[in-house]
Amino acid sequence: MGDSDLNSAAWRVTPSAYLASRSAEYAVPPQPLSRYLEMQDGCRVALDAWVPEGVVGSVPVILILTPYYRRFAIADGSDADAIPNAGKFVRFLVPHGYAVVVVDVRGTGASFGTRDSFRSPRERDDSREIADWVVAQPWCNGRIGATGISYPGAASDFLASTGHPAVKAIAPLFAMWDTWQDHYYPGGVFLNRLSQSYDNLMVAMDHDRRDLLRNIAYYANPDLRGPAPVDEDPGGVLLAQAIQEHLGNFHMPDFITEFRFREEPLPYDVGFSSASFSPYAYRDYIQEDVAVLATSGWMDGVGFSNAAIARYLTLSKNPVHLLLGPWDHGARSNVSPWRDEAASQFSLLGELLRFFDHYLLRRSTGYEVEARVHYFSIHAECWQEAGSWPPIDQTRRWHLAPAGLESKAGVAGRDAFQLDFTTSSGNQTRYERLAAIDTTTYYADWGERAVRLPSWTSEPMEADMELTGHGVVDLRIESSEPDASIFAYLSEVEADGTVRYVTEGLLRALHRKESSPPERYRTAWPSRSFARRDAAPLVPGQAERLRIPLLPTSWMIKAGSRLRLSIAGADAGHCVQVPHGRPPILTILYGGDNGSALDLPMRPFPRFMPKGTTP
Repeated sequence: MGDSDLNSAAWRVTPSAYLASRSAEYAVPPQPLSRYLEMQDGCRVALDAWVPEGVVGSVPVILILTPYYRRFAIADGSDADAIPNAGKFVRFLVPHGYAVVVVDVRGTGASFGTRDSFRSPRERDDSREIADWVVAQPWCNGRIGATGISYPGAASDFLASTGHPAVKAIAPLFAMWDTWQDHYYPGGVFLNRLSQSYDNLMVAMDHDRRDLLRNIAYYANPDLRGPAPVDEDPGGVLLAQAIQEHLGNFHMPDFITEFRFREEPLPYDVGFSSASFSPYAYRDYIQEDVAVLATSGWMDGVGFSNAAIARYLTLSKNPVHLLLGPWDHGARSNVSPWRDEAASQFSLLGELLRFFDHYLLRRSTGYEVEARVHYFSIHAECWQEAGSWPPIDQTRRWHLAPAGLESKAGVAGRDAFQLDFTTSSGNQTRYERLAAIDTTTYYADWGERAVRLPSWTSEPMEADMELTGHGVVDLRIESSEPDASIFAYLSEVEADGTVRYVTEGLLRALHRKESSPPERYRTAWPSRSFARRDAAPLVPGQAERLRIPLLPTSWMIKAGSRLRLSIAGADAGHCVQVPHGRPPILTILYGGDNGSALDLPMRPFPRFMPKGTTP
């Protein structure tokens, strides 16, 4: 089965049906208008403007702000895709009556300047100036949208936060909300391999190192010849000067490790912290009339689905929509073990078009009668709708016990084991796609890996159950060391013994103190400040409570299947050791009033049957 919306009852008009009814009347020009735009500080930023051929009058404009080349130069006679990053949006939106402007953010592609940060505040300032230029063009009708996957998606938030009056709709796709906790420090655990892989990518791109870029699966075509120069620079003289400036760009492993605690200012720049390069910090500047389509997938990195949900909850006064599918980063793959093919079959572009049509073209789309939340339930292999998030407000608790997961707390007890720093979730995980690794199969070897971990298993489910939202692993532990990283994995063990990875959560014990979620980052799961003031070492041998939120999912646990909770102290292929070289001995406390437990948002499934199906 796939993730198609065919026969789905979750929409009044499905995205694919809307797309089928919508004419594409215009042509994409063979080449864009390409030029430099000078910012107030003198930095020249390169942009491409793709204006529909044959259009009469002015049209809405979609901005895509990217560090991954607005366009490549390609070898003569090659049929290589010159716009592999923005191309799906250009080739889709332009025929449907939108102009698309793609920009190399400063310090990247053909733009001048240096990158002083990951998503620099200077880029935010630039985006307002770019929007000023856009609305002054005769082909712009004065209404601007923005979209993009990952970095460009979060740049859409930055653009909206400038308060520019022309910006009316943004669609941040697979985009973080807080760079610290959604991206590089989920649960306070540093993703060291991701930091290095991102730096490898950006050195290859920013320095125009084509020999290195070909090691990245997305850019392996040898006919890609670096960033395309703008029209006024046919010989590439200005381009060469711009690339020379890029040699001064920041390096991610050096940069991101400056931010050991969330929102802690740099010692040499008291106005700059992890908030400075995170969209949530500018939430108050996003006007309430800006529509938002927050989109992510259940295996979108290690926090991007949290980001989409937090964006939805935080921008509650805006017309905001939430779409969560069975996808990895960018929906390059459907991650369900029960899919019929790896490629997603969902009409994401159809949903995007209806969103922009409704809020930018002001067409009669029926979008206003659709539910604000749509999500896909894996194993049930169907889409569902909801009026809000979370959709399930009831929790079922299992208690950890020597015999497994039990419905009632038993007598008090304890079980000790030493964490293994060689433990790894493998190389077919939610982490790989975020690192630009072309993964299409997920957790195929999970049963072999999970068998090494301390685990607790429930009795078989008596009926099909829907698990949707954030589960919480409520641990009472003692540790032999003053810090530890705890990885909690939830699996479905099918009746035939097949073990399926469902989701995971991770938490550095130093950050175990909980706090109310701030207004700028609303959550439906246990929240933490991750601030230095709230950090506290463990006292070896002293019992502590750690509530670890699992990453959100929607999954049907089949009748006859069992739930399994597994615990690890490392993910060697993705995360830094905590503490270095000192694997803790962890004691799990059972039973009584203070035993460890697993809380899951669950209800019987199905509540309804999709159209065209039978029980």
